[in-house]
Amino acid sequence: MNIKNEVLIRVYVVLFGIVLLGFLLAIQTLRIGVVDGEKWRKRGKNLYVERVAIEAERGNIMTEDGSLLATSLPFFEIRFDPNSTGMNPEDFDNYVDTLGHCLAMYVNNEYTAGGMAELLKERREAGARNFLIKRNATFSEKEMISRFPLFNKGRFRGGLIINPHHKREHPFNQLAYRTIGYKRDGHQPVGLEGTFDKVLAGNQGEKLMFRAPGNTYIPQDDLTAIEPQRGDDIVTTIDINLQDIAHNALLRALKYHEADHGTAVLMDVKTGAIKAISNIGKTEKGYFEIYNYAVGAATEPGSTYKLASMMALLEDGYIDLDDSIDIEKGKATFYEEEMLDATSASFSLDTTTIRHAFEISSNVGIAKLVQQYYGDRKKGDLRFVERLKDFRLHVPTGVKINGEAAPYIKTPYSKEDDWSGITLPWMSIGYEVTITPLQLLTFYNAVANGGTMMKPYLVSEIRHFDETVEHFKPTIIKQRLAKASTIKKVQELLLGVVERGTASKLKTNRYRFAGKTGTAQIDYRKFRPRANMRYQASFAGYFPAEDPVYSCIVVITDPQKHGIYGGEVAGPVFREIADRCFASRLELHAAVNEAPSPQLTKNYLPDYDVGWKSDIKDVLTFLDMPYEEQATSKWTVLRAATDTLSLQNRFISDDVVPNVVGMGLRDALYILENRGLKVVVSGSGKVRLQSIKPGTNIKGQTIRLTLR
Repeated sequence: MNIKNEVLIRVYVVLFGIVLLGFLLAIQTLRIGVVDGEKWRKRGKNLYVERVAIEAERGNIMTEDGSLLATSLPFFEIRFDPNSTGMNPEDFDNYVDTLGHCLAMYVNNEYTAGGMAELLKERREAGARNFLIKRNATFSEKEMISRFPLFNKGRFRGGLIINPHHKREHPFNQLAYRTIGYKRDGHQPVGLEGTFDKVLAGNQGEKLMFRAPGNTYIPQDDLTAIEPQRGDDIVTTIDINLQDIAHNALLRALKYHEADHGTAVLMDVKTGAIKAISNIGKTEKGYFEIYNYAVGAATEPGSTYKLASMMALLEDGYIDLDDSIDIEKGKATFYEEEMLDATSASFSLDTTTIRHAFEISSNVGIAKLVQQYYGDRKKGDLRFVERLKDFRLHVPTGVKINGEAAPYIKTPYSKEDDWSGITLPWMSIGYEVTITPLQLLTFYNAVANGGTMMKPYLVSEIRHFDETVEHFKPTIIKQRLAKASTIKKVQELLLGVVERGTASKLKTNRYRFAGKTGTAQIDYRKFRPRANMRYQASFAGYFPAEDPVYSCIVVITDPQKHGIYGGEVAGPVFREIADRCFASRLELHAAVNEAPSPQLTKNYLPDYDVGWKSDIKDVLTFLDMPYEEQATSKWTVLRAATDTLSLQNRFISDDVVPNVVGMGLRDALYILENRGLKVVVSGSGKVRLQSIKPGTNIKGQTIRLTLR
């Protein structure tokens, strides 16, 4: 029993000790977590070691020739840890004055050398770990600061902290700025920067860092650090020279017309590659690229949409271009709603050809045709809409850039779409439908391409350190948009608009282009009567007309001065872009040796050239010009007859004044001076007159030769 009691006592003592320890631990936990919890939480936030993500260098966005549209430049935040654990106090004392002088002289001139040195000493005594030296230092500045006394001993012995980061730059400033886009903290990524963010971003690294007070991270010596991997580059289809042409042409027009905003897009006809895309809007500080109107703004296009209506009528076989249509002097009524033509060319016409109605952009003419063949037949409205869908006017292009707006075509007889009796005629002239400029250009590009619709694209390849990892080929959306005969006829219509119609003032003798003007009233149903009306001017087309290389669309919204119509506001921008492309692009010019050499006639052949026969024969042989040799004398005269050259005799007498007309000065001097004549010359070129008649006896006279 004594042994048992002794064991129990020991157990009770141990148990009591455990309970007491648990009680004390509970009290301490309560004190730390509740009483002093806020203090320790603050300290934990301000002072501990953790693994921190390291930003990767973002890939470049380049033009087709490798010029940089967007690139990441390295910058550095430079700090000083005066209490670094590896720093020798003697080093600090020895170098602090010199370091202060360098910092005051080259980095922060708000301090004197002595003042900066004293500040460094104060920060060391205060236990500071992250004294800021310079934000956003360039690479050269970082290299210079790294060589300062004490700092040149490195991170631990010198206390130098360098935190790199990258800043996105656009070397060409506003050129294609909105299409390039951006990715910023707190903002939705836009443009190519957003669409290809995963490609450009790369893989961030990871490193062990000590978080000092002030939420500043101090890198630690960490063998397990993961280095960041640079993002890949993307190569766009943009030609920087064409981009500059489109941007400046659009900008000049916006300023001249004091318009609200505008867009211009230039596309390669055969591939769908976007060569230039400019989007400019008015701000309080001027005109800048603030929104991608080409991709994101779906509006009622107006008369440029009439091409789709004509294609539908032709494709269904309802009309031919030389059929007649009564345009009623540019005024017609559809279900008590009056429709007017916008151009005076209609006001004196009753009946005209469908071709001419399209060329003068008659609203009444096109609307009456669509109403006649689709509106008065069973479910004709549905057939018309289905035809528009056949032309792919109801779906986005799928261009690889965020924010493409969807086009809108009303569903026939739908109450939700507010389908009414006037929907069909108004839809036929570009109202009660919406479409973006890029989507409409894709349609026009298909017409230029002979009926093959190409998907527009902006990125041609992805590169990893100059090696292509992915290549984007041209994509066909629809192989045959319409019958070949239909495409040929609408091409004739678009050429006629420029040759004889609403864009005739824009035509040039240097090359031919085709297109359609458009003028749309913005929110036209809100204004009755027509007060405070706003307009959208547009022009869509392609060039050269015979073998199209580029298609282009220009849309300018709300012009305030110098016109409102597509032919006078947007058309000149198209023409300027086409002119400058034509002047700078060899592919727009026919090769000089493409056709057989023309047969030269007498008017273009050399005639009455006199000289030493062997010299003239050498020249003709060198120029590969065939000739007939009829001369037996050493001197000869070259004559042209119809399309033939012949060498004929020219006899030179030793006893009388010879005939030197037609000779060059060298031959004439040789002949005359060898016969004792003194020669006076005036003019330049060949001998056209001689003062002494041929055949006159030689007596040492002075002869005057007139050259020209």
